[in-house]
Amino acid sequence: MDILISILLIVIGIIVGFVLCRVFGFLGEKNATLRAEAILEKAKHDADKAKRESILEAKEEAHKIKVELEKEKNEKKQEMKELEERILQREKNMEKREELYQKREESLDEKEERMNQKQEELQNEKVKVEEIREEQLLLLQQISGISKEKAKELVMKRVEESLSLEITSYIKERENEAKLEVDKKAKDMLVSSMQKFASDVSSDQTVTVVNLPNDDLKGRIIGREGRNIRTIEAITGVDLIIDDTPEAVVLSSFDPLRREIARVTLETLLKDGRIHPTRIEEIYDKVSKDMKAKIMEYGNDALFELGITKVDPELVPILGKLHFRTSYGQNALQHSIEVAQLSGILAGELGENVLLAKRAGLFHDIGKAIDHEVEGSHVEIGADLARRMKEPDVVINAIESHHGDKEATSVISIIVAIADALSASRPGARNDSLENYIKRLEQLEKVGNDIPGIEKTYAVQAGRELRVIVKPEEVDDLRAHQIAREMKEKIEETMQYPGTIKITVVRETRAQEEAR
Repeated sequence: MDILISILLIVIGIIVGFVLCRVFGFLGEKNATLRAEAILEKAKHDADKAKRESILEAKEEAHKIKVELEKEKNEKKQEMKELEERILQREKNMEKREELYQKREESLDEKEERMNQKQEELQNEKVKVEEIREEQLLLLQQISGISKEKAKELVMKRVEESLSLEITSYIKERENEAKLEVDKKAKDMLVSSMQKFASDVSSDQTVTVVNLPNDDLKGRIIGREGRNIRTIEAITGVDLIIDDTPEAVVLSSFDPLRREIARVTLETLLKDGRIHPTRIEEIYDKVSKDMKAKIMEYGNDALFELGITKVDPELVPILGKLHFRTSYGQNALQHSIEVAQLSGILAGELGENVLLAKRAGLFHDIGKAIDHEVEGSHVEIGADLARRMKEPDVVINAIESHHGDKEATSVISIIVAIADALSASRPGARNDSLENYIKRLEQLEKVGNDIPGIEKTYAVQAGRELRVIVKPEEVDDLRAHQIAREMKEKIEETMQYPGTIKITVVRETRAQEEAR
């Protein structure tokens, strides 16, 4: 019974719950519909309000644009009106100017007409005056019995006679004054130039002294049976004098370049400590290559000292070689620098181009750097070299004319010749006997170099010995004796020399291999 009651209660609860759910669902749907309708009504009301506001704003914007356009239109009208007024005013001014020009033109026409009338009157007067003058001249000729041409000739002759003496005297006085003034100015300029430029006077000698740390090194320099000293003398062409002078070896040669290479070679060997024929040759080859850089340095230093630029690179080492050339004992590069400095000072005094004068002075003896390599005088060689290096015509003419071989075509050429004479004529600058001695030794070496098979020829012992190095693959022992005799005969026939000359022909065959 209880179970049935429970089941019945459950069924009744289910039915009541279902009915309540249906009732609540219906009520919810009705409320949602009412809310939706309210929302739609509100949205419609907001849209109408927004529409009215946008229309109002658009009307206000349109009104504002219309007002601005109207304002701009009025401004344009005002500008057009002002522009029109200015144009009208300009037209009025143009009309006034035109009237003024017309009046001026009429006035000028009147003046021109009056001038033409006056010109005609003057022409008529001139004709009348000319007629009167002709009548007077005819009357004078009739009275004097002399024609017009004859009278003019007599007057001119009398004037010439009276003034000729005065003119001659005046010209002579002016010439004397000019000569005195020129001499005085020339002396003043030369003295001023010599005072402004002063350099040490030093003549190159034919010997160089190499100091030794101690006398024990003399034996190592000589070597076993004299091999080392013979090798040094053979490859350098310099005579080594080893005597009782303490801690010193004297290098003797007339060629400064050979002496310098020998000096550096010997000093390098002394520092290295290994002194033997093979090492001597290695050091000599290295020093010879390094000397090319040294020569370039001498050339660049000279150009820098004088402030000369734009020089062909091939000309710089040739200029540097002048350091190892001498002219009557005077260092050729120092002489060229001195001539350049003096030329620049003289050019400045005369108002000429100072840099061009220095350039011409520096290169005036450039041919001496290679005159032992090329046939011809140093003037011809230098001029040809300057042409090939595209030097200015003034420089070329200065080279050609500084010894009077050609006529000077510019003031700078004359200046260079004067500076060259100044540099050479200073006391102690040159030594004539040394130059003759060097020329004789160069001629002596040239005798040997002309014979085939000879590799090197060196004049040593102050020209008392001629050392000849022959090519062993081309000259055998018998031919070496023949070469010595040929040179002896050639020297006796072509040269004049004091005392005797010893000729030594050296032929050495050396086999060398390298173990690895």
